[in-house]
Amino acid sequence: MKILVMGGTRFVGKSLVGKLLSKNYDIDIFTRGNKSNPEKTNLIKGDRNNSVDILKLRNKKYDVVYDISGRELEQTKLLIENLDNSFQRYIYVSSAGVYKDNSELPLSEVDPIDPDSRHKGKFETENWLKKQKIPFTSFRPTYIYGPGNYNKIENWFFERLFTKKSIPIPGDGSLITQLGHVSDLTDVMIRCINFENSKNNIYNCSGEKGVTIKGLIYFCANVLGLKQNEISLRTFDYQKLDPKSRKGFPIRLNHYQTDISKIKRDLEWAPTFDLLNGLKDSFVNDFNNKKSEEFDENSDNILFNS
Repeated sequence: MKILVMGGTRFVGKSLVGKLLSKNYDIDIFTRGNKSNPEKTNLIKGDRNNSVDILKLRNKKYDVVYDISGRELEQTKLLIENLDNSFQRYIYVSSAGVYKDNSELPLSEVDPIDPDSRHKGKFETENWLKKQKIPFTSFRPTYIYGPGNYNKIENWFFERLFTKKSIPIPGDGSLITQLGHVSDLTDVMIRCINFENSKNNIYNCSGEKGVTIKGLIYFCANVLGLKQNEISLRTFDYQKLDPKSRKGFPIRLNHYQTDISKIKRDLEWAPTFDLLNGLKDSFVNDFNNKKSEEFDENSDNILFNS
């Protein structure tokens, strides 16, 4: 099987490519080349926003295209306009950030979209793929975590607990959020190829359960071997902050949980990692190698001085 991966050298892409290689697929990776290319893959170096660079893919034939790096509709249009149109599936990484705030949780794939979301380009891409009748499958993860995460999600909590045993918490910490392990996401991205009913479908993809922010902090403390009475929770007034800005705090400051029953049913799939074991995996295989790195302790002031 011949596969194109748009962005395959970091985090989600790295996890995906490793698994595809284990199946002996023939893999091209289109990337700017800032990271080393995995062995046994073919690097096509370029910037996907550059129409001249994309010509390197002109009329190339692939069985499956994985688009991990796409954020805006124009990026997808430019790519597909240049590829041979014989591919069997276009697999797109969208985001659960497209949903409008809703008082009813968990959010399902048919719930209203936020037209002002910073992820609106992903929803526009999904709509365009539908209208063009392009065979696609799109995944809407919540917060992806795991080894290699370049977004400070779990490591934001780890570094504060490890260094200070003290951590900011919004209000009483009862806001609900949801994380999904990167390995679970890439497993199902590969699995969908063999399920015809996943064609032209959109799926929420995350962990099985939601968790309160206080619960997430305690899970992270558990991973570091800390007891609850050994850490200090410093409350800040999150209602003074933009709930979706993520400035100062790594996750949105409102309830955020999706329903994953559709993906479980259609793809006969369930997450392998529960939250505690997923955090342990991330700590052992990622943060443990970075824990000597310093972070700016003053960066938390934005939370307390708002």
